[in-house]
Amino acid sequence: MAEIIQKDGTWAFGTDALRLTPGRDRNVSVLRRALGELELPLAALAGISFEQGRRQGRLRLRLRDGADPLLHATGGRLTEPHDPYRLTVEPDRYGVAEYFTDEVRDALLLARVPTTPVREYLLPGPPLPLSVSAGDGTASFDGERVRLEWNWKTEDVKAAAGPRTLALADILGVEWQPSAGLENGHLRFRVAGTPVRERAKYDPHAVELWGFKRDPLMALVAAAVQARLPHPSAADAPQAPGGPEAAEADHDALLRRLRELGELYREGVLTDEEFSTAKQAVLRRM
Repeated sequence: MAEIIQKDGTWAFGTDALRLTPGRDRNVSVLRRALGELELPLAALAGISFEQGRRQGRLRLRLRDGADPLLHATGGRLTEPHDPYRLTVEPDRYGVAEYFTDEVRDALLLARVPTTPVREYLLPGPPLPLSVSAGDGTASFDGERVRLEWNWKTEDVKAAAGPRTLALADILGVEWQPSAGLENGHLRFRVAGTPVRERAKYDPHAVELWGFKRDPLMALVAAAVQARLPHPSAADAPQAPGGPEAAEADHDALLRRLRELGELYREGVLTDEEFSTAKQAVLRRM
């Protein structure tokens, strides 16, 4: 077992899973504290990297696409303080971080865990029931229904319609967008048969966010709903076996694999030797 303990949190790695525990330091974000301890199966992991800096370093985990409903719902928009898959490392623990990285990489290679997207969520999403107040309203989810309630800061045109209750079966999608600069963020639900309004402040199916401390907690609601919606891979059309179409699809998949390997190499997830070996294996199949 490999373990690294920092003020930012503790990462522990067994044979087939990583346990990520947020630290108790006051600088740890409200989102990571609310998420609590995460059990991350090795099969959900695409890679790990460690970056050294003069004052502090970073351990970073890269998950396979589609493995985590939180990452899917937030669309890669979680900033570093709120990202549960990054850990700040103090300089006196750089050696431990490098050892931890090597242990996880070796396990991924031995288990032959692919970096390709998964076809089902490998993490369960936040526990229910869940209720978060931020921005111009409160969003609650019990596993079957989303309820949106407004506060005194809500625009009159949106508040006039009163609270909204959305059945999970009617929700087509969910997204969380943080505020950036002068642009406000939102938690938005796409509902069947209802057009999406451009601005969240007027959208009765969206909570507008203004960049305050509790805004990131709305990502928990987004993840909880996303975990209970059809997995994004369900929209993929199945490929018929055999024939030139199948050969072309296989060739395209190998090209995508080459691009993924290149990205992993540039990010420092793969060493020179690992990248060369994996690249040659793909080229032989082509």
